[in-house]
Amino acid sequence: MTERVPSDHEAIETHRVTVESVGRTDRPRVALPDAVDLRDGDVVSLALDGDGYYAAVETNIQGETGIAHVADNRRLAREREGGNRLAEWVRDGTVSLGGSAHLDVITDGTEYGLRTPGTRVVYTSTGGADSSLADIAEDLDG
Repeated sequence: MTERVPSDHEAIETHRVTVESVGRTDRPRVALPDAVDLRDGDVVSLALDGDGYYAAVETNIQGETGIAHVADNRRLAREREGGNRLAEWVRDGTVSLGGSAHLDVITDGTEYGLRTPGTRVVYTSTGGADSSLADIAEDLDG
């Protein structure tokens, strides 16, 4: 069952995050705060200013978790293939490298949102997938 939840709802936990560049490139990366309990390889639903995508959590050489690639589906996110919607969001939006964004925790462990500071977004939450259904979907994705 889906539910519509605004970013300013009391059930949404919001963290200010930095949109950093990967090394000396212009590829964006969002560092995840320690309070967000995600590990390397986790694939989550991630909305960018309300548009739904998927992202795989990565760990950099300093051991910090973050998101550097956002894709159209779970398989592309897991394999880090296809267009990088995060790079497009930074290029086309009002966030910039070195700037900040808001990370909203919609459903801990499965659903998140990144949004431009000062904007209000309404998310469509599924409440998180049943783990057995998520396992089946992952098997089908390849």
